[in-house]
Amino acid sequence: MDLRPTPSYREAGGGPVVICLHASGSSSRQWLPLMEYLGPRYHVIAVDTYGSGKSPVWRAKRPLTLSDEVALLEPVLAQAHKQGPVMLVGHSYGAAVALVAALEHPEKVHALAVYEPTLFSLVDQETPSPNAVDGFRATYRETATLVDAGDAPAAAKCFVDYWSGSGAWEQMPEARQGQVAASMANIRNWGHACLKEHTPLSAFTWVGAPVLFMMGESSPASSRAVGSLLTRALPRTQVIEFEDMGHMGPVTNPDRVNQVISRFLEWHRPFHRNDWQRLMGIAPATS
Repeated sequence: MDLRPTPSYREAGGGPVVICLHASGSSSRQWLPLMEYLGPRYHVIAVDTYGSGKSPVWRAKRPLTLSDEVALLEPVLAQAHKQGPVMLVGHSYGAAVALVAALEHPEKVHALAVYEPTLFSLVDQETPSPNAVDGFRATYRETATLVDAGDAPAAAKCFVDYWSGSGAWEQMPEARQGQVAASMANIRNWGHACLKEHTPLSAFTWVGAPVLFMMGESSPASSRAVGSLLTRALPRTQVIEFEDMGHMGPVTNPDRVNQVISRFLEWHRPFHRNDWQRLMGIAPATS
């Protein structure tokens, strides 16, 4: 019996497989607009990372790593790959997981669309602190301290206002505030995974799949610094910078971001059995 944990996920549509990975503090629900947008032409699978949505919490005594997140994802990735080449979409923490997945499973990943992966360890490797990551590092420590003190709402406010700007927490609907506050129990796992990732920048020069790399003009220095390094290292990269948009662009401006993702996926869309069936006038099979 395989006792490995498996992630929860939601899926929609039929065609080539697109696996979506959400930001920290969020869940697979983040991708509902993209799932609706892509559903007519793709089989979209939005996965919950450790401790998010209905996925299991991380229970090992050692700290969580991005490779552990990839291992959680692997059963979904393996099953999806049986249908054909797989494309990954990731935002923030999920984008970091997607890039590590592309390194660990290059035979399965056909293309990637990522929005500001939080691979902060790359900045520290290239330029030890003090550096552009210090703002996140301070926020992470303050957030973790507030969680330890039992004040999850204050921790969530600290976290949200760093990523979305001062006052963003107060503008968030109360129900969403509760969800984000509950997710702050994962803050130490997220922080360790992003700050202590051992993969060197040079490893990403081996990512053979084409990458759409998206950034927001108004994003924090920490994520923009990561982007500056990765866009030079990744060999097959298309860079898009959105004006008047920050780190949470896929959530605050889903229409604009989803259109760009869709165009990239269409450009790199692998041929699927449903395409052959459409050409032959046969009703597409359900994925």
